[in-house]
Amino acid sequence: MEKLKGSLIIGQSGGPTSVINASVQGCVEAALNSPSVTRVLGASHGIRGILDDRLYDMRMEDPEEIARMRHTPAAILGSCRYKLADAMTDDTDYQRLLDVFRKYDVRYFFYNGGNDSMDTCSKISAFMSQNGYECKVMGIPKTIDNDLALTDHCPGYGSAAKYVATTCMEVGLDARAYGEGSITVIEIMGRNAGWLTAASGLAKIYGAGPDLIYLPEMHFDLADFISDVKRIYDRQRDVMVAVSEGIMDKNGTYISSYFSDTAKDKDAFGHAQMGGLAASLANFANANFSSAKIKAKVRGIELSLLQRCASHMASRTDIEEAYLAGRAAFEAAESGVSDKMVAFRREPGAVYSCAIEMVDLVDVANAEKKVPREWINAAGNGMLEPFFEYVMPLIQGETEQEMVNGVPRFARLKKIMTRDM
Repeated sequence: MEKLKGSLIIGQSGGPTSVINASVQGCVEAALNSPSVTRVLGASHGIRGILDDRLYDMRMEDPEEIARMRHTPAAILGSCRYKLADAMTDDTDYQRLLDVFRKYDVRYFFYNGGNDSMDTCSKISAFMSQNGYECKVMGIPKTIDNDLALTDHCPGYGSAAKYVATTCMEVGLDARAYGEGSITVIEIMGRNAGWLTAASGLAKIYGAGPDLIYLPEMHFDLADFISDVKRIYDRQRDVMVAVSEGIMDKNGTYISSYFSDTAKDKDAFGHAQMGGLAASLANFANANFSSAKIKAKVRGIELSLLQRCASHMASRTDIEEAYLAGRAAFEAAESGVSDKMVAFRREPGAVYSCAIEMVDLVDVANAEKKVPREWINAAGNGMLEPFFEYVMPLIQGETEQEMVNGVPRFARLKKIMTRDM
């Protein structure tokens, strides 16, 4: 079969990770070496860059800088949170995308992102097909939330999990330094799925970590929270709590909204704005302990962006799989595959290995994979062995980050726009 020939566009979307650029590197390097691709273009800030005709010519970049993308965090091309409307209701954006695709003879489109990005991919692919424009559309997975359906795990998760576990160990040791009693609440990303917060449990296994872990998969009750904390404090005086930013009560109300109106703010995809929960729970615990005349040092710590951009703690397994995902996406598209997302299938056996497979975009779009109930303890406040068996292989190996004078040397792209040439 003759391979489709034309230009390629790759874009990034949603929250960055410490390895998202490794996926772009994998795709771009494969495309630059392919006779099927006439131009390799990077979209400035995802779909917005295509709509605004802001595209970088990746052939103008130094190969050494492209290689450094493997160890460069954040979205080097620029990300966005832009929601495409239903084409049946408003096809303005789609017509614009089609115009830009025709202008550059784009025959390959790759979008590197999470749930919402796969929805975007699916919509674009359907519109191009309905309008008789041949273009291979592929999703490249990424998310520290690890909540994409139909894949064993997502690139970005292993490194973030490693950072969370390590940071919780370090904070756990620090919190106990004075021997005067402490309560430390650590807020970890995860709106509707608790995969990343669950990884904090690794810290406990290796010496210092959360005594209590609360995930969005389980209903949260403030009275139970205080009871749990007091029970552990009475036994050992120092208490560490790991909590997902998106924990909810039995009615589906975000606990963060108990203390602030920020959860009422929505992004383009209708997701509530998270943050501030650790401080709120710490203050709530402090008020309850003070009324009981219990003195303890109480802290709320929000890991925030640190957990997704800490490339110095990246897992080598994660880096290699992120790169592989980008390369596999291109190779599949070049062979004629479209409307798919790259997924990982864990192979059985004592030694960790994963196979690459392609899953339908429409089946992934807007679906969420939750932490299995059987991996959470009966009380709903801790993790069990099956979870640790699952996550351990994903955090293995150390980064080979290039250092200059003691600090990382990240990729520096020229970002030459096509219109500037």
